[in-house]
Amino acid sequence: MREIRKVRKPGDKSKKVKKQEKKAVMWRSRSGMEMVQVAILIALAVALGIIFRTEITQFVNNTFKLLNS
Repeated sequence: MREIRKVRKPGDKSKKVKKQEKKAVMWRSRSGMEMVQVAILIALAVALGIIFRTEITQFVNNTFKLLNS
């Protein structure tokens, strides 16, 4: 008995190739989102540092005074 093979057209892609391409696209978008998240967290930390600058300075000074005495 002969084995019947499906003839693919030049534009057809296998399921495996499609799956790999989909993973590649997801990976690129995830890494971009991670960079945005890191940037937002850094901006938030800087903003909080500026807002609570005097309180942070007082806390650090009091802590060092207690450690030195």
